[in-house]
Amino acid sequence: MKEKISLLIRLQYCDNRIREILTKKGEGPLEIKKFEDDLRKVESEIEEERSKFDTLRKERHRIEQEVQELDQKIEKSTIKLSHIKSNKEYTAALKEIDDLKKAKFITEDKIIEVMEKIDGMEQGAAERELRIKELRAEADKNKERILQELAILDRELADLEEKRRLFTKDVEPDILRKYLFLHERKNGLAISSVVTGVCQTCHLEIPPQKFNELIRGNALMTCPHCNRIMYWGDDEDFQKVKSML
Repeated sequence: MKEKISLLIRLQYCDNRIREILTKKGEGPLEIKKFEDDLRKVESEIEEERSKFDTLRKERHRIEQEVQELDQKIEKSTIKLSHIKSNKEYTAALKEIDDLKKAKFITEDKIIEVMEKIDGMEQGAAERELRIKELRAEADKNKERILQELAILDRELADLEEKRRLFTKDVEPDILRKYLFLHERKNGLAISSVVTGVCQTCHLEIPPQKFNELIRGNALMTCPHCNRIMYWGDDEDFQKVKSML
């Protein structure tokens, strides 16, 4: 009976480790996708900033053209002053020149404001370019790490599946069916040790008579509370099996 229990202990370890590996293998691509999504998000933000930067440069060019046009108008109005005869027309021309100069002053302020924004964005752009470079390097490094981990998991999985095949081959059909039934319904814990009379999975005390029978190890027994296959956890042979897993 000890050999049968030992096989089940090994089988349960294989099944649970296989499940862990499959879960990790599923998480790997998701982790890579997250790195790539984060990178694309930053790249999108940088592209948006570049678009704003281009818009500001065009705005600056447009305003500078406005200033040039105002300068031309001021120059024409100034030349026109020398040809004016009446005081009324002269006063009107002076007011026109004054209005044009005020408009130019306001427009030049707009240029300064836009230039300040452009300077700020140029400084931020350098920082963002450095950041995106670092993120790309980090994403590539993490992707490589995850792929290496997945390759290791694949090798371990292949080894475990082969061991599992050998274990199931040696387990008696009736016991295997019982184990598989419990493993599916008991969250991967079909077999549990009992230490000092207490099931180590459901943590309930085993009746003394049953515990004595369990120590003798003459039959396959199940916990009267959680129905898992149980074995005496203090048995040195079983402890050796668990230490090798």
